[in-house]
Amino acid sequence: MTAAALGILGGSVLVAKGLLADSGTGGTGGGALAGAFRDTPKASPTPTGPTPEELAAIERAKRVKALDAAMKKYASGKPEFSVAVFDRTTGETWSYRGDEKYETASVVKVQVLACLLLTAQDDGRKLTSSEKSLADKMIRFSDNAATTSLYGKVGRINGLTACNKRLGLTQTKVSSSWGLTRTTVKDQVKLLSQLVDDESELTKTSREYAHKLMSTVAPDQDWGVPAAAKDGEDATVKNGWLQRSTESNLWIINSVGQIIDDDTDVSIAVLSHTNKTMPNGISLVEKAAKLTRTHLKY
Repeated sequence: MTAAALGILGGSVLVAKGLLADSGTGGTGGGALAGAFRDTPKASPTPTGPTPEELAAIERAKRVKALDAAMKKYASGKPEFSVAVFDRTTGETWSYRGDEKYETASVVKVQVLACLLLTAQDDGRKLTSSEKSLADKMIRFSDNAATTSLYGKVGRINGLTACNKRLGLTQTKVSSSWGLTRTTVKDQVKLLSQLVDDESELTKTSREYAHKLMSTVAPDQDWGVPAAAKDGEDATVKNGWLQRSTESNLWIINSVGQIIDDDTDVSIAVLSHTNKTMPNGISLVEKAAKLTRTHLKY
């Protein structure tokens, strides 16, 4: 019996000893073998927990919820405004009233610049010295005459609309009076992302040129989005302001731009109207931009 058990078990010494002991007390070999397997404790499955991606999604959801609440609270009693943030490191877009349309005022000049650069690329050429001079005045000093000249050069409504389509803008309607073009913050951050994305319709040279202009605006126009930047971070901006006669002479105040650093790459757009004064509007858009950073922690 002992030899048979050893043979059946194929050398499993621990179980064989159990069989020998059972045999000595009158038990059967089959019963001992069944008992050995029945009494062996089963290992508990190792808990895997959430993945790093799931944890990041959970954390982002918390931040978004907090920002939604903070923005809603801040907006109470304020002039109407919208905000959007596109974080290129995560590919995520957050927005507050993201689909509401506003008149652009001078932020449309970024669209005109992008279209000018696309037009030159299509022609296989660099910007002329005259175009560079006009673009510099348009972006750095918000010169309206320069903008009107370049708006005509890119084909006015039809030309700018075609460029916008190539750049992914789907909620923007161009006006014959370029400053009355209507857009959304979601479209504006799409446009801004095209100024840094390697997959953009704009070449690296074109993107670098746009960055150069938007990072060196005149000191008196360096407000809005850059208020959310930390010391030493690279910030770009184009602002728009217009006292609107059709809105009881209240102010349109808009700001679009980017904050870029080693760990940060975000595009931000804040559009607003019915501000009582220009300083009040500037304070509004800067506070809104800062709130996005406080809660999204980019």
